[in-house]
This record gives sequence, structure tokens and C-alpha cells, in this order.
Amino acid sequence: MDKNQNITDIAVSCSNVSKSYKDVRALNKVSMEVPRGQIFGIIGPDGSGKTSLFRILTTLILADEGAAAVDGFDVVADYREIRKRVGYMPGRFSLYQDLTVEENLNFFATVFNTSIKENYDLVKDIYQQIEPFKNRRAGKLSGGMKQKLALSCALIHRPSVLFLDEPTTGVDPVSRKEFWGMLKKLQKENITIIVSTPYMDEAGLCDKIGLIQDGEFLTTDTPRGIIGKYPNKLIAVESNDMHQLLIDLRANELSKDCFAFGDRHHVSIDHALTTDSAATKDIIREIKSFLLNKGHKNLIVEEIEPGIEDCFMQLSQK
Repeated sequence: MDKNQNITDIAVSCSNVSKSYKDVRALNKVSMEVPRGQIFGIIGPDGSGKTSLFRILTTLILADEGAAAVDGFDVVADYREIRKRVGYMPGRFSLYQDLTVEENLNFFATVFNTSIKENYDLVKDIYQQIEPFKNRRAGKLSGGMKQKLALSCALIHRPSVLFLDEPTTGVDPVSRKEFWGMLKKLQKENITIIVSTPYMDEAGLCDKIGLIQDGEFLTTDTPRGIIGKYPNKLIAVESNDMHQLLIDLRANELSKDCFAFGDRHHVSIDHALTTDSAATKDIIREIKSFLLNKGHKNLIVEEIEPGIEDCFMQLSQK
């Protein structure tokens, strides 16, 4: 079949997909649609079902129930066609450690009946960064270089849909930033990218995201759309004793939820108590007074905008 046939505007879809491993429910009636050319992020902690969903969509395992399609092809009936069209970069480095960089890339090109030369223009920007080390064994590469090699191997047959399972886990911040820059360039080649990550800060780099926990999507929307639905006011609090601060904030009757976020604690206040800016300022003064009476010093209490992680925590509490 010609590679350009049977392509719909929806690159990836699944409807009520479920998967269990003995007594563990990995996916529970998951549904989603990803339009062609999007970067769609699946954001959630380890064990939330991200890898199981990827393996179903890349035809490596079968779902227990539900239906899924890639490029309009059913993942069960048309698995051979899907395997020609997708690129898959699993979470663990899975290339041949004893083969060199060049040998790995040549091998994957041969598997898909192509060559490095034929599709070099697609991987050029990525591969050129590791090409000086083309004779080095893959097992001897740094984390960032392994990442670039794995991505090159996943792209060498020019897939229409690219699945990346936690590609930046364990990679330094500079390499993470470079990697997302590469994904933005690949998107311009009209490659649909499905990427999973436990890093909430990467959510804002996607066109649309699904927040997943315990095998279910909590919500799917644009990053800005999810943040816009945050129902409460949010304040950030710091003091000289952050451990005791967390205890005291959670004991305060004004705190709806309170979580530690790095060097600050984020406290959500019921929207009904903060109907306007004056009411919000009154709440902040009350909380500050409460904490001063508890003996906290160097207090900072201020209203902030919620982020994706705040939204995830709020939704997961439901």
C-alpha cells in the first residue's frame, strides 16, 4: 500500500482502551485523538499507564478491550502497515550496545529497507552532533548522546508518527532543552509526535496534553486551557522553617490544599472566599497573621498563577 493512502486528519486515536496485567489495571478505558502534525504530551508519574499505552499504539502488545488506530490503520488488523509508519523510542536505551553509532543507524535503516543516505536530510541536524563519534560503541556514549542516537534510529525510515516514551528522563537540563528544540524542528516536517514525560515543565512545550494517573486521563486540553480551568486562588508561601510551615498551612482552615513545590509551598484557597482582589488580599493577610503567631519568620506570602503541576495535583485529589 502506498504510504500516502488512508491518511486521515487524525494521526492517532484510541477509544475506551483498557489493559491489565494480572490484578493490576494499567489502563482503564482511555480515549484520545491527536490531530496530524501536533506534539501531544502524555504527562504523568511512573506507573500511570504511559508505557502500556505506547506499546499498544505501536502494536507491541494487545489491549484487553477498546480500539485504537494510527494513520487511520487499526492497531490489530493493520499492524504491519503501522510498523512501517511509526518511529518508537522506548524509555530504556534499547539499541545495540556493542555496535558503533554508525552500525546501529545502518542496521535500523536496513530493517526498514532504506539507507542513511536516503533520509539523511531528516536526521542531519540530530546525527551531526554525534557523527564525530560514529565509530564509538553505543554503550560508551553519554546519556545525551544515547538520546540523540536513539532518536536518529527512530527517524531513519521517515515515520509519519513518532512515539517517544520518557525520552528526557535522566538527561541533563541542557540536553533536555536541546531535545525539545529538535522536536519542534521535526514537527515542521509534518511528523506527529506523541511524547510521554514525568516532567510537568515539559507540558508547556506541547500543543496539547493529557494528564494521566492510575491508567486514566484526568483531563486533555491545551496547556493554557488546563491552567485556565484551575478552580481556586493559589498563593505561594515561604518561611525560615519550611517543614513546620507545611504542617501549619495544612492545619489552617483557609487552606483547601497545600503541597511542597521546591523552595515554596503552594496553597489553594476556595474560590468562594476570594471573589475579588480585596477579598484575596484579606485572605493573604489572615494567613500571614496566622503564621506569624505560630512563630514563623522571613515570611513571604503572595498570590501566584497556577502551573500544570498545580492543576495535576488538584485534579488527582478528586
